[in-house]
Amino acid sequence: MRLANKHLIITGAARGIGFAIASKCVREGATVGICDLSPEAVDRACAQLEAAGGRAIPLPADVTDDVAVRQMVHVAHERFGRIDGLVNNAGITKDAQLRNMSDEQWRQVIDVNLTGVFQCTRAVADMLCAQGSGAIVSISSVVGLYGNFGQTNYAAAKAGVIGMTMTWAKELGRKNVRANAVCPGFINTSILGTIPEQVLARLRAMVPMNRLGEPEEVANAVAFLLSDEASFINGVALEVSGGIAI
Repeated sequence: MRLANKHLIITGAARGIGFAIASKCVREGATVGICDLSPEAVDRACAQLEAAGGRAIPLPADVTDDVAVRQMVHVAHERFGRIDGLVNNAGITKDAQLRNMSDEQWRQVIDVNLTGVFQCTRAVADMLCAQGSGAIVSISSVVGLYGNFGQTNYAAAKAGVIGMTMTWAKELGRKNVRANAVCPGFINTSILGTIPEQVLARLRAMVPMNRLGEPEEVANAVAFLLSDEASFINGVALEVSGGIAI
């Protein structure tokens, strides 16, 4: 198992892509800390993973609250004894066209999707550097590369995640700590449940493979980047999009 004896923190891990990442990581032998906003959702996710034979601990926290983030990381380190990796997955959307986007919509998305990633990574960086190893994988998006109609806030945040990732690859790489980003395209999650079928058809048509991605396909890429098999991969923004940019 490629993640045997690894201890990981995964944010936004109670559902969707985050839960798929956690499930993949425990199947690959990791012990995972499930970080999400709702304690009840965190407990449910941990119970599901443990029922399937995995090892998970609850780490409920609001990634926009720096004090809560530092406490969450402290608890994880106390429970695990060490931290080998961080997956920055927590994110939200508050879509609107530029002329209609409110200050609140802008701030909420930037706070969770950008500042939250910064705070979580800063909280683990000293530990990883001190032990001379570790991997940080942050979930960006193809929207951060190419933009998307009605998503000024989301595009700005996800582009910022890529920029931070490249910076951390330079700063932390000297300590054998790798930083990479994964950029999913259109992924088949519950978020798409409210989108009309004709819109989904247009999304599928944009992808050369003529389908949406699955959360497990994003999880596979993340697990690889966390593993020692990716030991010389640093500063990459890896698209998992079915070739949407072609």
